[in-house]
Amino acid sequence: MSLRVDGLDVRYGSVAAVSGVDLTVADGEVVALLGPSGCGKSTLLRAVAGLEPPTAGTVSWDGVDLAGTPVHRRGFGLVFQDGQLFPHRDVAGNVAFGLRMRRVDRAARAERVAELLDLVGLTGYADRRVTELSGGEQQRVALARALAPRPKLLLLDEPLSALDRALREQLALDLARLLRETGTTALVVTHDHDEAFTLADRVAVMRAGRVVQVGEPSAVWQHPVDVDTARFLGCGRVLAPEAAQRLVGVRERVGLRATALRVDPSGPIRAEVVTRVHRRDHVRLLVRLDGEDFEAVAGVADPPSPGDHVTLTVDHDGVAVIG
Repeated sequence: MSLRVDGLDVRYGSVAAVSGVDLTVADGEVVALLGPSGCGKSTLLRAVAGLEPPTAGTVSWDGVDLAGTPVHRRGFGLVFQDGQLFPHRDVAGNVAFGLRMRRVDRAARAERVAELLDLVGLTGYADRRVTELSGGEQQRVALARALAPRPKLLLLDEPLSALDRALREQLALDLARLLRETGTTALVVTHDHDEAFTLADRVAVMRAGRVVQVGEPSAVWQHPVDVDTARFLGCGRVLAPEAAQRLVGVRERVGLRATALRVDPSGPIRAEVVTRVHRRDHVRLLVRLDGEDFEAVAGVADPPSPGDHVTLTVDHDGVAVIG
């Protein structure tokens, strides 16, 4: 079973929200639509769900065009940013909703609800009111509700963006485990690089309504297709081949992330610290090298101060070869 999108356009009057998108999601695969706000990724997801009518192109499942299939008959599960739980139902009632709509008998419903609550780490929460849950717990309930009817495809639109950073990171790990344990086929919309690379088997980068690059997370991260994609993926500095050869030993156009240069007492590159900013697990530096400013990182223990001279080494995990 697989999803296929061919030449999909979605327009609002003269505005093209999605333009000429081709995309596939294979059985059991998780694909992330990654891009900045307003790039069309949520509109594309809604078109797949049947919530937005395409202006052109097709959305098909197992080779069958879904143009005439309404949302509730596509067999897809939906999870949105705010979960959209039913406040008048308890946790079990929310999770069981799709099963009740399919007229699953009471015993089978109870068994499936218990199975899902255990899977999402909410064993013992069945009788709780959803209004008494934390944001992270509510999203777990929303995931369990979407998974309960065993959807052919799970569609997730920024499912973790309303949560704080620490909770988002933990829930992303839990969600990745959940999707793989259940073998769920999923399409996930996110603007967060870490979230996309944690969840997805493949990443589709969108910009201005188009998919500009599709590939495995490591390939997209290490080899962005163009400069704009490299900048979106955290490369604050782009070097021409000659400059890249001198600094990082790679004679190609490259993008440098903040972690490309690291303070190292035995490093071969000499620079002066201009500014420093403390982060959670490292110190971010701006250093001056041959009259130009570059980002670099140092450890949190005894970091250099502005005005200090340091030596740096290249961390090639922070270097992306462009194109």
